[in-house]
Amino acid sequence: MSDIERRGWIVTFAGMGVNLCLGVLYSWSVFAKALVDQLHWTKTNASLPYTIAIIVFAIFMVPAGRVTDKWGPRLVITFGGIFAGGGMILASLNQTLGLLVISFGVLVGIGIGMGYAAATPAAVKWFGPHKKGLISGIVVAGFGLGSVYIAPLTNYLIKFGIDRAFLIEGIIFLLAIVVIAQLLSFPPKGYVPAAAVAPVRGQKQQAYCAVAPHEYEWHEMMKTPSFYVIWFIYLLGAFAGLMIIGHLAKIADMQVGIKYGFVLVALLAILNAGGRVCSGWLGDKIGRTNTLFIVLLIQAFNMFLFGTYSTVVTLTIGVLIAGYCYGSLLSLFPSITYEYYGTKNAGMNYGIVFTAWGAGGVIGPIVAGKVADMTGAYHQAYLVASILCVAGGMLTWLIRPPKAVKEMAVAPT
Repeated sequence: MSDIERRGWIVTFAGMGVNLCLGVLYSWSVFAKALVDQLHWTKTNASLPYTIAIIVFAIFMVPAGRVTDKWGPRLVITFGGIFAGGGMILASLNQTLGLLVISFGVLVGIGIGMGYAAATPAAVKWFGPHKKGLISGIVVAGFGLGSVYIAPLTNYLIKFGIDRAFLIEGIIFLLAIVVIAQLLSFPPKGYVPAAAVAPVRGQKQQAYCAVAPHEYEWHEMMKTPSFYVIWFIYLLGAFAGLMIIGHLAKIADMQVGIKYGFVLVALLAILNAGGRVCSGWLGDKIGRTNTLFIVLLIQAFNMFLFGTYSTVVTLTIGVLIAGYCYGSLLSLFPSITYEYYGTKNAGMNYGIVFTAWGAGGVIGPIVAGKVADMTGAYHQAYLVASILCVAGGMLTWLIRPPKAVKEMAVAPT
């Protein structure tokens, strides 16, 4: 491995490290359960800071991606760490709805948007089209894996007070993100990523990659019909995963009667990360839209059955499936965006596509919270999620590469 290839892998795992800190968003259900149980918040109010953070996160991906394309990832992620850590520290001062909306919802949301927008484009620019799915998956896997340690840590720290949990985690994330950010950079000017290795004579290799002779600007991307199909499918798929993630600790309590829902949050995080890497790799092999179709139909079936999961074993299986399928979206959609529209403007372009995730994140948790407050259960919300996933799976057949993009199999040179 050459020095420059080694540098690409350093950037990739540094991006993963940044996302390991930003994954605090996926541990919100642990904070939300404490707000409901200890401070007697309604489930709807307890989901509001999380929902606002998702909105701000998604919206801020657009300007953060634009700035990343111009100035590089290091500065953007550094400021992201300051916002994310500072917001958590501010949240420790007082646990009122207004303050948590501003501190966690707005400030942490901005920080997450800045860090997330810069980490993936920084990594994929070092690698050829045949690895975009895998590299995207590795980087964003950190975001999913964050809950593996953040959920148990939060559950432990909350015993000493919700304010203490916000303060300690805020300090940790601020320092860690700012330090790791210094390892990230774009490739030097004129750098050309290594091409795919040709298969050995007599062996078959069918890997899907895209040759994009035109690097799309954001306004050019938005003139293509496929952009709107991709955006809408992203919204439909994100609904189910973000609904479960935002309410999982309370779902475990209400549906199965277990008080250690944070363990399920951590388990979901593992499969969330696994889905990002495995489906990213699978998309490189069998095609990203094919993989997306499979994932959405599996999630639809899982959501249809989710209300019947009344034991620890069945709920755990359902949570693992939900985590895997949801995580898959977070590597498939960026790699689809880079495949169809190029990587030169990757930060801005994927930032716009990512607003669909934000829309799904707004609708999903609010719908689930309202349903639970009104009916005392989440069953109707599961049914809605199932129908939306089926619709998203059917729409994948309408995705077409822009005319300037030619999809081809990797062939020996």
